[in-house]
Amino acid sequence: MKSLVLLCDGMADLPFPELDNKTPMECADKPIIDSLARVSEVGMCRTVADGLKPGSDVANLSVMGYDPTVCYTGRSPLEAASIGIDLKDTDVTLRCNLVTLSDEENYADKTMVDYCAGDISTVEAEEIIKTVEEAFGNEIYKFYSGVSYRHCLVVNGGTTVLGEMTPPHDISGRVIGEYLSDHKNAKPLIELMKKSYDLLKNHPVNVERERQGKRPANSIWLWGEGTKPQVEDFYKKNGVTGCVVSAVDLLKGIGKCANMSTPNVLNATGYLDTNFEGKAKAGIDAFKNGIDFVYLHFEAPDECGHRGEAANKVKAIEEIENRALKPMLEYLNGTGEHFRILIMPDHPTPLQTKTHSREPVPYLIYDNEKSVSGVSSFTEANANATGIFVEHGPDMIKKLLGKL
Repeated sequence: MKSLVLLCDGMADLPFPELDNKTPMECADKPIIDSLARVSEVGMCRTVADGLKPGSDVANLSVMGYDPTVCYTGRSPLEAASIGIDLKDTDVTLRCNLVTLSDEENYADKTMVDYCAGDISTVEAEEIIKTVEEAFGNEIYKFYSGVSYRHCLVVNGGTTVLGEMTPPHDISGRVIGEYLSDHKNAKPLIELMKKSYDLLKNHPVNVERERQGKRPANSIWLWGEGTKPQVEDFYKKNGVTGCVVSAVDLLKGIGKCANMSTPNVLNATGYLDTNFEGKAKAGIDAFKNGIDFVYLHFEAPDECGHRGEAANKVKAIEEIENRALKPMLEYLNGTGEHFRILIMPDHPTPLQTKTHSREPVPYLIYDNEKSVSGVSSFTEANANATGIFVEHGPDMIKKLLGKL
């Protein structure tokens, strides 16, 4: 049996005024997904356990069948694995965002204008991270370039006891001062952030971006601390071979830690301009090459939620269906083999708050050899109305693989 997970990051939402008090899932024109929902098991799943923060790291680990309460060691170590960093047991990693801050003289008085620096390109970001490494890198600090605005700092002999290192996407439009950790262990890291503004505000890449009317990547932002990952081999755990197709280092890092294949897709960005068809092709190629399980991840709904882009979040769902699910489904139907598809978000990213929330999310499991009574359309309300509830997120993979 072939198994496909179509993970629409952050897709779940709340009724939103700009969408006539509907959710993006309710507004999206998604006839294929809705047709599957009518003959699928549809319900709700808790992907973020009590006591854990509703990050894509925790939620995707859960959907992928791993219990974060057991294996989670932090977000950035997973991204470090994707970049190819060989971590020592004594290393501590942090996510290093490139962000856009306002221009007040005092760093604490600045506002988080954009957590992703205008969705800066990887090529531009590499130049900026190179400058940061040249200025601040030493026997303790080492900066590594990732994808777009997402990068990594490795601290030799560091500590994860840093107080609250706030994710930048949680404070869009807010003055940053109260979100800078005042823990004594975090002081050197906060100083790096402050110094980076003076280093980067007139960087040639930023001068050119501003000339083009784009937002500058004028500061680093450190958060997501953690240590070397402890993720079990996916095949040994589940008895099936696996592949993760994603544009973001976090998901590819989980895949690499689990010894799954993680193909690189040209022009995969994690936003609406991503290569939807290329990611679908990578999933199809994985199946053709004998892979049993494909985790096809799309970041666009989450990014649109963080930016408060209601129309684009609706469009993201429609693009995922038309340009990725449609060819995947055509391929799977054409094989004549038994297959199942799980479609779900990892967590909600409500347009109202522009950040992640911990509420349960809707899911559907389609089996091409087994038709069940489902719902008329795949929405949060319809999924909740079925009364089917999966309390333990990691059980979703067991359900998909027929082991529960």
